[in-house]
Amino acid sequence: MSVNVYIPTPFRHLVGNRASVKARGATVREALTDLDTQFPGFNAQLVDTTGRLARHINVYVNQVEIQTLQGETTALKDGDELAVIPALAGGAPTAMTPEMVERYSRHLIMPQVGSAGQRKIIEASVLIIGAGGLGSPVALYLALAGVGKIGLVDFDVVDRSNLQRQILHVTESIGLPKVVSARNTLLAHNPNIDVVTHEEPINSENAFRIIGDYDYVVNGADNFATRYLVNDACYLLKKPLIDGSILMFDGQATTYIPGKGCYRCLYPAPPPPGMVPSCAEAGVLGAMCATIGSIQATEVLKLILDVGEPLVNRLLLYDALALEFRVVKVRRDKECPLCGDNPTIHELIDYEVFCGSPIPHAEAPFGG
Repeated sequence: MSVNVYIPTPFRHLVGNRASVKARGATVREALTDLDTQFPGFNAQLVDTTGRLARHINVYVNQVEIQTLQGETTALKDGDELAVIPALAGGAPTAMTPEMVERYSRHLIMPQVGSAGQRKIIEASVLIIGAGGLGSPVALYLALAGVGKIGLVDFDVVDRSNLQRQILHVTESIGLPKVVSARNTLLAHNPNIDVVTHEEPINSENAFRIIGDYDYVVNGADNFATRYLVNDACYLLKKPLIDGSILMFDGQATTYIPGKGCYRCLYPAPPPPGMVPSCAEAGVLGAMCATIGSIQATEVLKLILDVGEPLVNRLLLYDALALEFRVVKVRRDKECPLCGDNPTIHELIDYEVFCGSPIPHAEAPFGG
């Protein structure tokens, strides 16, 4: 007998994110066994330690609960509908398939992570500004770690000059939108995640809409107007911001938690236009992206897991030529116009005017 099986949202990741699948069996038990054969690990979400259907799981045949019929021995006919419905309490815990357990095994054996921590990672969402030099290692390591939803903001296409450092892209990607190339790469590494692309420049009109859908934000932009924009939007939306920057052989990284300082506390005003060159103007050692990007990814995972001491109120400075790391303190500025005691910024402003230079358009992309 072939039956249609309705799969509720908490179990869809087990069956390729489908709402309905086919199963064969003359009884409910046989159909559920067939489901587990097709999708290993499915049955583990339904049974208790004795192998019986768990008490928080209800199974229906044609909208009739099987306990009012013959239980798991209820006979099935071709075309019947089987529905497996778990109890929900404002959100079901993430279930890991055997494939996911094997994939994340090196996390699961760590006491700071374990199964509970890995579920936090899977349930987290991170927005990355720029799919370039910094965004590439950040996105790649967060995808490998299992972050369930990764958003990418970029509006440029892959150019041959990007390939020296932007590891999300390959030669065959030249000419593709960076977010498309990046999405292909990330899903090739981990098909269990959701990659959301935002192929548009982030600006004062769309920043709240884009950033509001994510738990954490990583800034990999390479211009001051975007840095101040993302900083202000994250503060006003109460989103943690993991910031990084690179140029030639130097890099910086820090983490901003709303209420504990912001980018404006560190740099109250941008430099005059043209004083600080961009990577396109001065260059950058490709490996610098990996160093700072990996630090940013680590900061994100520490925040998700709530372990260790993030770079809050601290600025990490990396001098690759001397191979020196330094950490300096960054204090919240009580006079800061955004996060100070008497703020004057309550909404997004015109950042092109503030910085004296435009937010880049397609000819001047994000991310080094």
